[in-house]
Amino acid sequence: QVQLVESGGGLVQAGGSLWLSCAASGSIFYLNHIDWYRQAPGMQREWVARITSESNTDYADSVKGRFTISRDNAKETVYLQMNSLTPEDTAVYYCNIFGPGTDPTWGQGTQVTVSS
Repeated sequence: QVQLVESGGGLVQAGGSLWLSCAASGSIFYLNHIDWYRQAPGMQREWVARITSESNTDYADSVKGRFTISRDNAKETVYLQMNSLTPEDTAVYYCNIFGPGTDPTWGQGTQVTVSS
């Protein structure tokens, strides 16, 4: 069974940085794609970034130039480096894995809070 565990969230001041991790188990990791999503209170979950099995990346316009997604297949982990954070980035951040033979699976989320 595929499992994802996010970590690295916390409280940071505006302009600061955080590094989120998403550790996977139970899948053929290198074949899978990973998305990061976020959900602010009272808002719908929104897509943030994607890294494909071939390490191609894509970003939502709201984070482009500030966030960087990367992966380490040996560690079965995906990272989200977040710079120049603003209060609008406050949300619970989730990772989602999908790909050949892997049903979409979500982690439990990690809280990111950016103070002004």
